[in-house]
Amino acid sequence: MFSARDIHLWRGERHLLKGVSFEVRKSEFLQLVGPNGVGKTSLLRACCGLLPVEAGEFLWGGQAIDTVRNDFNRQVAYLAHTNALKADLTAAENLRYELALRRATSSAAITETLNTVGIVHCAELPARALSAGQRRRLGFARILMCDALLWILDEPTTNLDSDGMAVVERLMIQHLLVGGSILAAAHHGLLAGHANARTLELHS
Repeated sequence: MFSARDIHLWRGERHLLKGVSFEVRKSEFLQLVGPNGVGKTSLLRACCGLLPVEAGEFLWGGQAIDTVRNDFNRQVAYLAHTNALKADLTAAENLRYELALRRATSSAAITETLNTVGIVHCAELPARALSAGQRRRLGFARILMCDALLWILDEPTTNLDSDGMAVVERLMIQHLLVGGSILAAAHHGLLAGHANARTLELHS
């Protein structure tokens, strides 16, 4: 579904990624692992087209991303290390205005998604009033509502308690079961023991 071929990326004078290649197939989870500063976040941002690379290419469905950019953008959902929320908008408003850029939605769908991630009681609270864990759940709710085939997640369980982590892992498994794919970076193992989970270790 999504692959990288011989990716090279520099940050200033540092050759951060040196010939990284991988693929993420349908219903598969690939987790990037490695020490801090090795380039996990930079690679995820490059996969989304947010960071240019010096050499190599990304492919979607076997085609160079640049030739199918519109289709790829419709089918990818990116959760960064930060949640990209508007502090003065309510939880429901954040989802409504974010999703309006991609597709039509409804108040009922927003309520259902907030319930799925366990913060439906926060629907009318401004994002600035939410705890760090609640904001992370709201960020994940946005991923769910994008209805995308490929999820790209940077530390998806940041600031979550054990219950929140269990919710995220359950939703990840559901996404794989319906044919979706996930590329993620995390400091601890996700979906340990899952048949379709693999790791890619990045080296400095």
